[in-house]
Amino acid sequence: MRCQKNTLSLFFFPKKTAKFFLIPGFVLLGFFSPSLVKGQEEFLPPPSRLIISFPFSTFTGGVVVIRGQLDNYPDSLNFILDTGSGGISLDSSTCVRLKIKPIPSDKTIRGIAGIRQVKFVYNQRFRVGKFIVDSLNFHVNDYDILSSVYGDKIDGIIGFSFFSRYIVKIDYDSSKVYVYSNGYMKYPKGGFLIKPILIGLPIQQAKIKEGADVNSRFYFDTGAGLCLLLSTDFVNDSLKLNSKKKKPFTTQAEGLGGKTEMKLTTIKELRFGPYRFRNVPTYVFDDEYNVTSYPYLGGLIGNDILRRFNVYLNYDHRDIYLMPNTHYRDPFDYSYTGLGIYWVDGEIKVGDIIKDSPADKAGFKVGDVILGVDNNFSNNIQAYKTLLQNLGIRVKVVVKRPGTLLQLSLKVKNIL
Repeated sequence: MRCQKNTLSLFFFPKKTAKFFLIPGFVLLGFFSPSLVKGQEEFLPPPSRLIISFPFSTFTGGVVVIRGQLDNYPDSLNFILDTGSGGISLDSSTCVRLKIKPIPSDKTIRGIAGIRQVKFVYNQRFRVGKFIVDSLNFHVNDYDILSSVYGDKIDGIIGFSFFSRYIVKIDYDSSKVYVYSNGYMKYPKGGFLIKPILIGLPIQQAKIKEGADVNSRFYFDTGAGLCLLLSTDFVNDSLKLNSKKKKPFTTQAEGLGGKTEMKLTTIKELRFGPYRFRNVPTYVFDDEYNVTSYPYLGGLIGNDILRRFNVYLNYDHRDIYLMPNTHYRDPFDYSYTGLGIYWVDGEIKVGDIIKDSPADKAGFKVGDVILGVDNNFSNNIQAYKTLLQNLGIRVKVVVKRPGTLLQLSLKVKNIL
């Protein structure tokens, strides 16, 4: 999971109010004339037009990955589409491979596991086929942890610098991204229009029900492969979860700066607009670097929720239009193993084992090489993670240790 935030976009500004509309109606009737009414004509911008569509692939939690090229470099690169990023970025090792020399800057970025000063690659072009986005300033970051989590090279992240220029539709039914020019767009029937606060990153009001109803604001973050992430401060101040009735599970998550410990639990209900989701898997963490900007925000809504909609991102009009799709009623992942596996030098290795977790009790050790899970020997980390979500059964895992092969039996726990 990755929670990259542009520090310049974390300020909250109250919405402006046109106070003259608060005059009582009978007074308004006394002052309006036909000429005044005519002055309220609305001029619509030209209609938007489809520029290009292209396919995407999804990683754990529905994270969207597209392939594109940088300037005239022939390599095809993997980029995560991320509304939780306030800019656009490149991986440091990709820069080395392409012999691109970043320029130092005094700017910093924040993530769940740290703050970093970043370098920049200025005035670059990004290409998908014949579609070109020019004059982009990429900040440079180390995404090795993301590559090891997903089992595929992550070369960069596409955020606000791209979304602010176009209307972008992410269609999870067709696994395609549609890019439109800015302009008037008539959204299809059957969805719901939300009007987020948009200061670099989209912020939406939502309601959490855990005992009493609690309203708060949350980032809409397509780059986070989870349902819901809350800060400990928000949980302690507003939700007051009863740990005696619902004991959280200790786990780890990966983000900017490395790994950080989190608690995994469920929230009774999450609601925004007309949509509600029950028993939502939720991560809670000590937000040391204030990524979630508490108390202005309670946390973020991730892509394991947002992938259940075909999403129109219209930053020019401050619109996000949500259309429930075929994944809307997909079951949530309630599995818990306490086992962290990573792609390292062509092998899938055990990197983390939570004490007293199912993985610990099954006998896993850090450094074990995973050769197969339940007779699947594909060496595909995404496939192995899916198999490790099978609740309530014992999963057979073949591991290699120095000088020996072992078959371990892991019982996947249910967090509900």
